[in-house]
Formats: sequence, C-alpha cells, structure tokens
Amino acid sequence: MKKVLLIEDDVTVRENTAELLELSGYDVVTASNGKNGIEKAKQNLPDIIVCDIMMPETDGYGVLQELSKDPKTINIPFIFLSAKTEHKDIRKGMDLGADDYLTKPFEEEDLLSAIESRLAKVEILKSHQKKNEVSEVKEGGLKNLEDLRELFSDYPLEEFKKGDTIYEKGKKSNFFYLVKRGVVKAHRMDNQGKELITELYKDDDFFGNHANDSQSAYEDYATAMEDTHLHVVSREEFHKILGRNPRITLQLVEVLNNNLSELKKQLMDMAYGSVRKKTANTILLFAERIKKHPLKSIRISRADLAGVAGMAPESLIRTLSEFKKEGLIEIEGRNIKLVDSEALKNIS
Repeated sequence: MKKVLLIEDDVTVRENTAELLELSGYDVVTASNGKNGIEKAKQNLPDIIVCDIMMPETDGYGVLQELSKDPKTINIPFIFLSAKTEHKDIRKGMDLGADDYLTKPFEEEDLLSAIESRLAKVEILKSHQKKNEVSEVKEGGLKNLEDLRELFSDYPLEEFKKGDTIYEKGKKSNFFYLVKRGVVKAHRMDNQGKELITELYKDDDFFGNHANDSQSAYEDYATAMEDTHLHVVSREEFHKILGRNPRITLQLVEVLNNNLSELKKQLMDMAYGSVRKKTANTILLFAERIKKHPLKSIRISRADLAGVAGMAPESLIRTLSEFKKEGLIEIEGRNIKLVDSEALKNIS
C-alpha cells in the first residue's frame, strides 16, 4: 500500500481529502501545518506528498525547499494543493521542483489521477534506472514513442487555462508539444468564416509543426479546450532528438500521418454526410479522442461540436434535441452523456 503524506491546515479539507485517499487504497499520514509536515515527511518517508501552500509555521513553498535539502526526501513526488490560482504562483511552485499543482476546489478524479501518474512515473524511473536511461537517450537510445514521451517529461511544463491560445496560424513554429493533461483543439476558418476543428489532442498526444525549416509557420490555430498542461520542447532541440533517433522519427511521422488520414475522413463526412450522421459521428469522435467512458459525460461547447461537424450551431442544437428525445443521449447544461453509443454509430 502506497503511503501519502497530506499537509493541510484546514481541518475539513484535510479530513475529507484523507478519507478520499484512504477509500482509494492509500495509507494516509496527515499534518496540520508545514513544520509538522516536514517532521512527518522525514519520519515516515512517504511515497508521495500532497501539500497546501498557505499554512502557519511554514508555508508549502518552505516545506518543498526544506525537503529538497535532504537526500532522503529530495526525490519524493510533491503535489501542491492550493487556492492560489495565479500563473505566477503556479510557476513558482513548479520552479521549486513540484511535480504537479492542483487548485482548490479540485475534482476528486483530478487528485487521484495526479497521484497515480506521479507514482507510476517513479516506478518506471526506478525500473529503468533513470540516470543511465537519460544518458543512453542522449546518445540515441530511444526505442519507441513511450521513450520519447518519457524524455519530454524532463522538459518545461506549461499550463494553459481553458480558452488560452497555444499558437496562431501563420506564426513561426518555435515549439513542439506533448499533452500531459487536458485537451487541445487545432482549428482554422473556412472560406465562409466558419471555424473548422481539424484535430483534437488529448493526454500523451504530440502536436505542433515538426518541419525542419526554421522559417516554417503553423498551419492552424491551437487552443486549450480545458485547463491543460503541456511539455514544451524548442524546435531546435526537438530536431536534435529526432536526428539522434531515426527510428523514433519514422514512428512519429506515422502517427502524424494517421492524424491527417483522420482529418481527410472527417472532411469527407462533413461534405457528404447527413446532419444526423455528422452530429452522431462528432459526439463519438469527442468521446473517443478524450478517452471518456461511454457512460460518462463529455463537457464540450456546442460551438466546438459544430466546428468539428462542419455545420451551423442551430442545426447541431436541433439534432441534439432529437437525439435526446430518442433516448440516445442526455443533456445537462454543457454536458452530453452517451446513453446508446451503438445506436449513434448506426445512424445513417
């Protein structure tokens, strides 16, 4: 059983979060302030630490700095949990060496996912002996795209809020990206000024302009559809990695070509499919790309659905209402839940 140290001065938040973690199968140790948290971290050597920032005695930043000085605690994964939402506060936490940063109020699923991913990474690094692996990677030791994703995780992590622009069409392509968490849409405008979503990128997807031409520009806009974390690698560094690892280059090109094939099929469906079929296919596309369980809700704006389907928002809304009446979907606000995905697939 993995041990979690929870450092939180708010009694209600501490007790509720501890209960959530215990019900999820973790052994939980709690501390009510930063000073006590440092002591318990050194006494218990937990597998991961979840820590508030604004606390008496010693704040969360001080806790991380103190534990970073001790060889026994320096490598323990550290997640900030805070009401501080400004970018500068998040950046400060990440610059100090935090592995993740969740803002209050948080979704239970987000906290559990953050803990699981950090623990999984520790296990992977232990099994592969990170220092030797990184050295081998620099000499051209990448074997597959999973190795490339692992390498990307060592590069800076940038946070984009929902609606933030990641890059713009026509601007010089200086970076390549890996989605750590979130969803990004690539989009452009057609001749009638209607937005067309050309691709969706989810967790562990690569995206960006990979051309070697230093003057090349992005061909689409990229926008965060929800709060999103991206690992960012400069174009120059990215091409050095590919130059040392030709096998990875071929695999990455194949993935990007598959994305183009999906785009071609999407455009064909938009041109010739019925309104009902296009709407059904678009809902299924979002569910598949965001990797949601068929019975879970998809939180997506009607404008984005219409952009992917290539139809007027009015037509899409009317069709969604029909699907709801037929019992194929449920609609609550901006959330769409798939009730009968098989029936949606069979719409012609």
